[in-house]
Amino acid sequence: MSVLDQIKQYTTIVADSGDFETIAQYKPQDATTNPSLILAATQKPQYAKLIDDAIAYAKSKASGEEQVELAMDKLLVNFGQEILKIVPGRVSTEVDARLSFNKEGTIAKALRLIELYKEVGVDKERVLIKIASTWEGIQAAHVLETQHGIHCNLTLLFGFPQAVACAEAGVTLISPFVGRILDWYKKSTGQTYESHEDPGVLSVSKIYNYYKTYGYNTIVMGASFRNVGEIKELAGCDFLTISPALLAEMQKDEAKLDRKLSPEGAKEANLAKVSFFNDEKAFRWEMNQDAMATEKLSEGIRNFAKDGLKLENTLKEKLAL
Repeated sequence: MSVLDQIKQYTTIVADSGDFETIAQYKPQDATTNPSLILAATQKPQYAKLIDDAIAYAKSKASGEEQVELAMDKLLVNFGQEILKIVPGRVSTEVDARLSFNKEGTIAKALRLIELYKEVGVDKERVLIKIASTWEGIQAAHVLETQHGIHCNLTLLFGFPQAVACAEAGVTLISPFVGRILDWYKKSTGQTYESHEDPGVLSVSKIYNYYKTYGYNTIVMGASFRNVGEIKELAGCDFLTISPALLAEMQKDEAKLDRKLSPEGAKEANLAKVSFFNDEKAFRWEMNQDAMATEKLSEGIRNFAKDGLKLENTLKEKLAL
């Protein structure tokens, strides 16, 4: 059996791509997208029709600058709709990164995306609204989950306080970023790390063990992998979202895979109970004390916003605004 087939026995595999033509061959349960992945996908001519449809929709429903925002939302939903024809589970669709510190704006955007999905016959149960795990993002996700029944994927998660607050908020799923944590430590220390000592792997393992120890239902979905070794070290994690390139590598690899994470093993971690969701000052202070988490969260928001703006400018040109 391939490593991919082996890991599917106890971990749900999610495709990390906006290119739905490559998703199908790996038979993942779910798929995740973000502005950078959608931007890359829109450069391919076979997806031009999705852009054209978003432009036509925006022109028929809005005027002026409102057309740009609506075209952007519709384009994200168009990609999500196509992906859902391939995967049996859910697709993650991201809220504009520029709303990362705007609780009310995030809620409004999420409701609009869900409404656009509803218009094309996609039930909200098949969608995860992807939100940056800032203080404001976590508070917005709590409202969406508890008051609107909208499932959320809290992304750009690097610090333990973010993970704890998300679980307390009752969010459906979190996406802790493995590879970007490794990037920061390699740059900061000048060291190289074996997979079993990879700081990103250790971070996700701690979160998984904490959730299982204290009975939180929030799904842990490791994300942003740099190599298959990181993935193997997280075998047994609830979900893992993996790029097509690494999925291909796993499909060719027939090495024996050992399960690393399990609910039974989690209790051996002996992690103390902490709380952050109702204590903004404590949350911000603990995040401030973690230079890696603070820097990578800010950088991630900036980069998603930058790619979102590039996508927006492409739509502006087509709208001739």
